[in-house]
Amino acid sequence: MNQKLFHRGQSKPLRLLPGILIAAIQAFLLFLPTIFPETMMVSVLSGIGLSVFVIVWWGFFSRAAIVERWSAVLLIVVAMLVVSFFLDESIATGNMGLMFLIYGAPAVSILFVLWAVLTCRLSNKLRRITMVVTIVVASGMWGLVRSEGISGIGVSEFTWRWAQTSEEKFLKEAGEKTGTNPASAEFAETGNNWTGFRGPKRDGIVYRTTFSTDWKTTPPTEVWRKPVGPGCSGFAVWGNYLYTQEQLGEYEMVSCYNLFTGEPVWQHQDSARFWDSHAGAGPRGTPALYDGKLLALGGTGILNVLDAKTGELFWSKNIARETTTATPIWAFSGSPLVLDSTIYISLAGTLAAYDLYSGKQAWVNSVGGDCYSSPHYCKLNDVPQILFLNENGITGFQPADGKILWEHNWKGNPILQPALLPNGDILINTGATSGIRRLSLINEGNQWKVTERWTSTDLKPNHNDMLVHNGFIYGIDMFGLICIDAETGARRWKGGRYGGQMLLMADQDVLLIVSEKGDLVLVEANPERFNELARLKAIKGKTWNHPVLAGDLVVVRNAEEMAAFRLPEVNKTRNMH
Repeated sequence: MNQKLFHRGQSKPLRLLPGILIAAIQAFLLFLPTIFPETMMVSVLSGIGLSVFVIVWWGFFSRAAIVERWSAVLLIVVAMLVVSFFLDESIATGNMGLMFLIYGAPAVSILFVLWAVLTCRLSNKLRRITMVVTIVVASGMWGLVRSEGISGIGVSEFTWRWAQTSEEKFLKEAGEKTGTNPASAEFAETGNNWTGFRGPKRDGIVYRTTFSTDWKTTPPTEVWRKPVGPGCSGFAVWGNYLYTQEQLGEYEMVSCYNLFTGEPVWQHQDSARFWDSHAGAGPRGTPALYDGKLLALGGTGILNVLDAKTGELFWSKNIARETTTATPIWAFSGSPLVLDSTIYISLAGTLAAYDLYSGKQAWVNSVGGDCYSSPHYCKLNDVPQILFLNENGITGFQPADGKILWEHNWKGNPILQPALLPNGDILINTGATSGIRRLSLINEGNQWKVTERWTSTDLKPNHNDMLVHNGFIYGIDMFGLICIDAETGARRWKGGRYGGQMLLMADQDVLLIVSEKGDLVLVEANPERFNELARLKAIKGKTWNHPVLAGDLVVVRNAEEMAAFRLPEVNKTRNMH
């Protein structure tokens, strides 16, 4: 270092090199996850830890005047503490409260080191004035921003606190009009039925539909594009009607749109609102269709049963209140499941059953903890049951009375659906770091034996559901698409960066992905290699919602807009199982 870098009036120069190295490493680590998503946790922990090293360097090894050393340390602590009381709620509330520490501490320390380098030749008075300004500005700027949520790998997105949100823009454009029957459209049966979350079997698999994958020659055609209220809901489709949930100001909306035009048909509103700073406002669950009825669970626990054609309300109740279930941190996110005339609802760690026609509670059973997964029907060893992935693991329930048939404990944070293998084995996931597990079940004299076949960390999906095809498992892990062998759990390949959600076009071995950035992507479902076939920019904004394929139309949405695209050269007979 230049030996002339010292304060006026001091005999020894500042020791700047350690601080510069620490700040450079911090800056590098802050941006590293955008290139290598798997380093997110290292970036977070190292960023906070290195901020402590900056304090230690300045306080004990910088050679700065004592008054500057310890007044700076004290001012940083006081400034950060004071600003914490004035943060926007998107940064200060819930599990996002750590955001200020995760990003604020490295930002303050990096700017402080930059100040030390740039002002080393100034007078003591000017140095100290600029030191105070630097610390106050570096800390105080966090009171001027808000969080726009996080990406799938946990990277935060910020904007100015006073900037208009996408929801505010939408409400302004819509004139904050809420209510029923905003437009009229005749129902027409088309055979394009998609009965609810991830399709009829909740597996995300589409059969008897093929289309051209050469999008350079014949790209998909945009049919319509509309703004939509926030929410993580996917779609259900019946005939020419398209159903979803969204938030309009202080109202949760169950909305019906025309599949072919995007124009509204009817809406049902409830005075309710859920918001969290990681995913924003709005309902999370996807509506379900059964016997001409539409069932929708809102983020606050309100269950509505509506006429799917008219939106007329058959019955509604707050089942969270009825079952005394507290709203989990990310809202009630499960989508209703209907078997015969019974509705099954997941509420955090509680599974509840209601009569479809009367709304009377049939049974309720709680296994504790939180849950963001949906009830999943299957037959195992010829025994009908409802799989319930929860915080404590996975449980098999008897549909008639809610009796627990079997349990397997594996603690985590369940968001995904369990996936079924052709032989009846089950794939489960419980969080972003624990990987996936294959379970085999045997029923001997009504005594269930659960065996762990393998546990693999080669695929660690978090909120991106898995697909099973021809003996292989496809899933999204920290933006990368991964294929693993269903027999061994070993990885076959990893490629691309997507996030988002996907469907499997089983008849042509193609994955249809809607990326977190709103791209429509085709990838070959081939265990031998990763091969991206086509890509199209579909919608703008962070996209976590599940897409739907209805005939030759693929419909996608996020918290800001929705759009429909006609796929090229579709040869469709049915897209039902």
